[in-house]
Amino acid sequence: MQTIVAALKNKEVLKKILFTLFAFLIYKTATYIHIPLVNPDIISSFFEQADSGILGIANAFTGNALKNYSIIALGIGPYITASIVVQLLQMDIVPILKEWQEEGETGKRKINQLTRYLAIGLAFVQALAMTYGFRLTGDSIFDIGDFQVTFVTYTYLAIVMTAGTAFLLWLSDQITMYGIGNGTSMIIVAGIVSGMPGMISSLVGEYVTAEAANVESYLIFALVLFIYVAVILFVTIMQSSYRKVPIQYSNRPAGQRFKGKNESNIPLKINSAGVIPVIFAVTILSIPSTILNFIPELSGSTFGIWMNELFTYQRPLGYVVYVGLIFVFAFFYAFVQINPEKVADNLQKQQAYIPGVRPGIDTENYISKTLFRITIIGATYLVFVASLPIFLAMIFDLPAYVQIGGTSLLIVVGVAIETTKQIKTQAQEQTYSGFIR
Repeated sequence: MQTIVAALKNKEVLKKILFTLFAFLIYKTATYIHIPLVNPDIISSFFEQADSGILGIANAFTGNALKNYSIIALGIGPYITASIVVQLLQMDIVPILKEWQEEGETGKRKINQLTRYLAIGLAFVQALAMTYGFRLTGDSIFDIGDFQVTFVTYTYLAIVMTAGTAFLLWLSDQITMYGIGNGTSMIIVAGIVSGMPGMISSLVGEYVTAEAANVESYLIFALVLFIYVAVILFVTIMQSSYRKVPIQYSNRPAGQRFKGKNESNIPLKINSAGVIPVIFAVTILSIPSTILNFIPELSGSTFGIWMNELFTYQRPLGYVVYVGLIFVFAFFYAFVQINPEKVADNLQKQQAYIPGVRPGIDTENYISKTLFRITIIGATYLVFVASLPIFLAMIFDLPAYVQIGGTSLLIVVGVAIETTKQIKTQAQEQTYSGFIR
């Protein structure tokens, strides 16, 4: 509350917040601008039949823009994919990217430019494949009368959707420069949050105001809301949790090496991988089922049945694979984000050390073991939150539109925490500046 009051009193911060909200309004308006030549009702009915997997997640991230098949149907997804790919290629896979990473601000601009070019290319390919994939469902998605659908038609639609993604990249840049928070993250959050009022409204209509509503339905509604709030609090605590690894500097006077609360340390987040492991796991599992949705002939075959059992996390076998993938990606991405060898090398260069641990290889091993232990906790936490929508839907027989927990909540809470910190910092900076004057 203090942060909110300080932000409202600060004109500069308030202007940034209002600019961000205005950008959100533009974004939400664009979700209702349909792509030309396409009948959005056909696309919407397809989502009602198969609103899960990678398409369901993509639709949630775009604020129903994909379901409406609007000009920004792809959302910011291609840029996220491109960012992950470029980040992985910097791990000594492509030497020039490694060199750019070490060039400071100049290299950062080059990497950012490369990421955007790659994002535009991915957006075009994804739009082309998606439009053609919807055509394979059997229903004609086009509304062009007697005109014949050719490759030029698909190319035209792909260019329109790619332009929509380019527009969102520009809008996210404007938020980063003139608004609050990271523009890319804020665009994703805007899409997710915009669907929450509809979810609550539908939930009220299902359990409270319906003609068949009774005491049992009222209790289910109250319990679902309670669990929803409890999960938000739990995720907020876990996203802010970290393990402090104390360090000391050999070049400091002895009296300054022990400062109690002010002692230097390396904060290792419990969930250093963020939401990436869940997104990767869902994406890998959903690709086969998405292909099967686009090719109905395979769905009823033996091959299709086995693919659904193995790659659907609502199934027992698929859920085991799902959990395994989350753990694998959680450990992989945690050690990518925090390289124990690099951390140990930096400590040695700064003449710093962990009390009771020798510099060099022993420090590297100590950080690796510590990171391994906390990543077990972080991966278990990710599995718990990602599994909540699955088990709660089974227990309470909730509709598909009610998502308690899951990837969306992890993203929203994580971005909210970081944005709150930024607002607090900017409000304090303005306050101190005014005090000095």
